[in-house]
Amino acid sequence: MRITLLLVAALALVVFAPETTAATQPNFIIINCDDLGYNDIGPFGSKKHRTPNLDRMAREGRKFTSHYSSCGVCTPSRASLMTGCYPRRINLHENEVGGWVLFPGNKKGLNPTEITIAEVLKGAGYATAIIGKWHLGDQPEFLPTRQGFDYYFGIPFSNDMGHDSRPKPYRYPPLPLLRMEQVIEEEPDQRQITRRYTEEAIQWLRHTQEKKHPFLLYLPHTMPHWPQYSSKRFSGKSKNGKWGDTVEEIDWSVGELLRTLKELKIDQNTLVLFTSDNGGATQHGASNLPLKGGKGSTFEGGQRVPLLVRWPGRIDPGTTSAEMTTMMDILPTFADLAGARLDEDRRIDGRNIWSLMKSGSMARTPHKAFYYYFKGELHALRSGDWKLRVKDRAPRRQNKNQAAPRQRFPQLFDLGRDLAESRNVAGEHPDVVARLQSLLEIARVDLGDGDREGENTRPAGFKQNAKTLTQND
Repeated sequence: MRITLLLVAALALVVFAPETTAATQPNFIIINCDDLGYNDIGPFGSKKHRTPNLDRMAREGRKFTSHYSSCGVCTPSRASLMTGCYPRRINLHENEVGGWVLFPGNKKGLNPTEITIAEVLKGAGYATAIIGKWHLGDQPEFLPTRQGFDYYFGIPFSNDMGHDSRPKPYRYPPLPLLRMEQVIEEEPDQRQITRRYTEEAIQWLRHTQEKKHPFLLYLPHTMPHWPQYSSKRFSGKSKNGKWGDTVEEIDWSVGELLRTLKELKIDQNTLVLFTSDNGGATQHGASNLPLKGGKGSTFEGGQRVPLLVRWPGRIDPGTTSAEMTTMMDILPTFADLAGARLDEDRRIDGRNIWSLMKSGSMARTPHKAFYYYFKGELHALRSGDWKLRVKDRAPRRQNKNQAAPRQRFPQLFDLGRDLAESRNVAGEHPDVVARLQSLLEIARVDLGDGDREGENTRPAGFKQNAKTLTQND
């Protein structure tokens, strides 16, 4: 593939850290899909979507069946991946006006004082790139090139946040496609976006290998988020409409990356991780079965997501782990493998889960509890197989004259036997309820809950005179 002149020019600006132990440090690739459901790929039971390359990843690596994003929507969960923290700890659980995620021109963003996974690895001599969706702020100081990434190419927020995606009065300025910090296209042809991301990623890998640096490649796909687009090769070819078309093209992308790793002879020294930012959007074609709920919820289907990890010779092939892991664990795990230093004075929530990944592992989850937040409200926690729900979003009314159905709390579910959260056993286990309630109180003190401020939270970035990257005519 030809490297475009713009790509060459941008890469010429990259300044790499000095080589340290590059010969022994692993490379990392994180593939993060947008709204992909738990049951949307073959390794997790999909019968609708053909995903031969992800099936291969599962055969050659390990599948984690209890992996959690930190939120049911994208900005908060991506903030957790970058920082190893619950979104509420870094004040990215909502935007400045209480919205679920960041929108074009918002004043909030990922605080430049936070230490991202890219910054951690850069400090250990890694080249770093993000190709795809950022969604952690579109002001200059919040962009990935200010947050530890040497190189950026992609759409900085969701693909429905453009001029052509929404009717008036909700219309945004034209959707921007960035290279580094420069808008290179407005309203790019989204039918080509997965293909373009893939080609850009492969070009960057080739260039990086010429420099012989270990690398972090973060590939957060725009798809299958609504509106779904796929190239001609995949459009109309799946058994599940536009949603399935995008999933099958993402699978193709995975295959292209794996092929490139072998071609460059770095397959044996590269850990590839595949996941989703939150549960699938069932109204658009996703499946989270056998889980309850979907995107935006604090049911399992909103936050339990697929996770595949592959590293030949270091991770046992064809294995499965049911131990609880989270999006926040990626940063400390990669830091450990890279020999990178973490700031001991900065509180993070992720834990090193390499002991769960590596060959011959018999380890248990390092998490005593996992907390489910909806924006700033603490809805539930999981500890072991027990899940306690104490709150939910107000259910929708069928019509304005009918009272919304009320739920009784607390609700206790045994996820080991009841993944669908169908049977509340709180009355049968008051001792378990009491123990989990005490764990909830720990989170309320530490992170906060609703209007109650947490004792150990940090401010988000904030720019008073924020502007959009593009403008309406």
